[in-house]
Amino acid sequence: MNGYSTNALERLAKEYADLAIMSERKGKYEDAIKYYKKAAEVLKKIITLNRDIMMKETYIEYIKEYEKRAEFLEKNLQKLASGPQEGSQAQDVDIDLLVSPPPNITFNDIVGIEDVKKVLKRSIVYPIKRPDLYPKEIGWSKGVLLFGPPGNGKTMLAGAIAREINAAFISVDAASIMSKWLGDAEKNVSKVFSKAREIWLNKGVPVIIFIDEVDSLMGIYSTEVGGEVRVRNQFLKEMDGIHTKGSSELIFVIGATNKPWVLDMAFIRRFQKRIYVPPPDKETRKMLFKYYTKSIKIAEDVDFDHLAEITEGYSASDIKDIVRDAYEMCIEEMFEKSVEEPPPLSMKHLKTALSKRSPSISQDMIKVFIEWNKKFGAI
Repeated sequence: MNGYSTNALERLAKEYADLAIMSERKGKYEDAIKYYKKAAEVLKKIITLNRDIMMKETYIEYIKEYEKRAEFLEKNLQKLASGPQEGSQAQDVDIDLLVSPPPNITFNDIVGIEDVKKVLKRSIVYPIKRPDLYPKEIGWSKGVLLFGPPGNGKTMLAGAIAREINAAFISVDAASIMSKWLGDAEKNVSKVFSKAREIWLNKGVPVIIFIDEVDSLMGIYSTEVGGEVRVRNQFLKEMDGIHTKGSSELIFVIGATNKPWVLDMAFIRRFQKRIYVPPPDKETRKMLFKYYTKSIKIAEDVDFDHLAEITEGYSASDIKDIVRDAYEMCIEEMFEKSVEEPPPLSMKHLKTALSKRSPSISQDMIKVFIEWNKKFGAI
């Protein structure tokens, strides 16, 4: 493969992937395993040649999918060779179990990202409060995509919006749909949206359908061998339904993803608002340390400015974990010394906790998100 150009390698990887899918459909599972692995190997070679960060991330996702599929086939070779097992069909899902009251979280519980909060209020909260202000010819945005590095509040934002408008909250894990619902998936997808309409019509309350890991459902993957395409088409159809011109239904779909670059363009277009949820900047990191230590007795030497300075690349979730780990050290000291109260949380505790936890966000990762936001962001 050393003499191949990147384009030639891409064609070769696609050929192997197509052969893998064709072999799997024909029940030639050992051949499918071989071709999935070959496709992954070629893509790994492409990564060493390609300097485009976004393309590298896309190739990495393909590699994961091919290797995951090959591993699945290897583990289930005997079972697959003997044909469908009794009861192997996906079970009908009780949609009522996915519906919950608004989560107990508000925008005040989410530190920083004020610009993101403003866009969400403009897109969802204000239309709920004054729908009469929006002409039927233009309506309002009913699809919102939240994208960005993990651990920075995308799920919390969806919950806070639901609380702000007192909406019914239907939380759907996209990865679960693809792994557990396949078989009856189309029907269950339809039931999610039917349930949302039922709640709106019967109770008159807004509904948020929150789809976590939306890339698992709406991504461009070449390993689709069964009903995945039909499931996605059903979602497209349902989303088109809530976007119907003149519709006054207060039903919103919020998707969250850490990998927006693998999303199919057809789905990207259904999310009129595509909002980048960035990692915390220096000032926000300072605010996060203050927020998570507000109920803890702290020592005089705790320097929030310095903590913010040395935690670039750490997510909001990382900072919460650092404070928790540091406070656990205080509790440990209390028990080891057999005293009544833990010592104040000190800079030493925090730096020790920090030294044991690597940042979860790299500069390369941020570059990919910024580049995707430039191309597809919409606020």
